Amino acid sequence: MQRFTMIIATALLVASPTVTPAFAAEKAPADYSVGAQYDTTHVYVPQDQFDTFVASFVATFGGTTSKQGEFQVTPTKSLTKSQLVLTPAGTISVFGFKTPIPYPFGDERTGYLVTDIDAAVKSAQSHGAVRRLETFPDPIGRDSVIQWPGGVNMQLYWHTAKPNYTPLETVPENRIYLTADAADSFIKGWTGFAHAKITADDKAANGAEIGEPGKTIRRVSITSGYGKMVVYVSDGQLPWPYGRDMTGYAVSDLNATLAKASAAGVETLVAPYDTGKRQAAIVRFPGGYIAEIHSDPANRGEAN
Repeated sequence: MQRFTMIIATALLVASPTVTPAFAAEKAPADYSVGAQYDTTHVYVPQDQFDTFVASFVATFGGTTSKQGEFQVTPTKSLTKSQLVLTPAGTISVFGFKTPIPYPFGDERTGYLVTDIDAAVKSAQSHGAVRRLETFPDPIGRDSVIQWPGGVNMQLYWHTAKPNYTPLETVPENRIYLTADAADSFIKGWTGFAHAKITADDKAANGAEIGEPGKTIRRVSITSGYGKMVVYVSDGQLPWPYGRDMTGYAVSDLNATLAKASAAGVETLVAPYDTGKRQAAIVRFPGGYIAEIHSDPANRGEAN
């Protein structure tokens, strides 16, 4: 944050009616986001199921992949298969560790590309996040892992060479499950850091949407340069697999997408159900990755 600059008068300006302010105007905090196509869900799968998972994800959503490689992506010694999958419905970073996974990796939900890693981390801290480790170099840039109130873990990353990914056709939702203890603190911190806008805040949503029929929950929809987010505020007494789905993918035809997924070995855990204007289902890909998929006409053409 820019320091205030004090103007000290050295002489009495009798002839001028202009009053010099005591402090310069404070600049608004910077927005370090790059775009929703650079919001990558982190997917950890057993290394012997790596290829099967990647193939099933591409078969479900389409898209392309980067070249697969083996890297040390943590600051301490480790080795993982790694590959980027870029689809019209969202981007994922896939990891198949061949060694034990060092702490604190494995429970960060997403990676967000930022324009300035040091400034972004400092801004996140000023909005209530804490670092789970200090910023470190990786093979193609620098990274940090931070945690927001409620235990929401995410990676911030910066690339030495600026990447150029195709904008998304539909923007996925990061699905956050919290209790009322942390919800307001998280929402305030994230919206401040991300320059985000709350597009909807339903304090009487149907609990059936997260497997709690007969209960009332709060659902908060948020959008920013990092993409979309939906925060579910409940008693936390969720039946499996709700809460295990980190990302919700928007598609034009849910049934057609589920048919492609099934043919690729993807299991439907929660059959299609209606919630508001959308129809949704929850699936599990080979390797264990659980995701929500939904069709919603409002998502068409909303790529950032």
